Amino acid sequence: MQRGSDRLSVHRDDEMKHELKGLLRSGHPTRVEEWHDPEPAADDDPEVWSGPVGGLGSPASLERTRLELARHLSRHAFPAKPGELARALRRGNAPGGLVDAVAGLRHGHRYENVQQLAEALVGGA
Repeated sequence: MQRGSDRLSVHRDDEMKHELKGLLRSGHPTRVEEWHDPEPAADDDPEVWSGPVGGLGSPASLERTRLELARHLSRHAFPAKPGELARALRRGNAPGGLVDAVAGLRHGHRYENVQQLAEALVGGA
């Protein structure tokens, strides 16, 4: 039994579900206006996977490594082991050096998020 306190009609609810279906299922930005989308990586961005940019163990290198990983991995890739993450990076067209660095991590360890993965890469864990 409905109480009649709905703000929208059943038909409008169905219309709104239909409008959002593509956005919810796509897994990528679906906006028409380009300025809503995040900016893609530039060709001249520093290659942080080849070594720490800010010096060994510095916060700058950890932050840059985390940013580079986040560009190529989605939230749905975690939790995962290094082999799974390396495959996800290859599918995301990540640079070979970054893929090799992730593939070279301990195979028994499972990473819960990008932060843990970046700390392992920068710290050499």
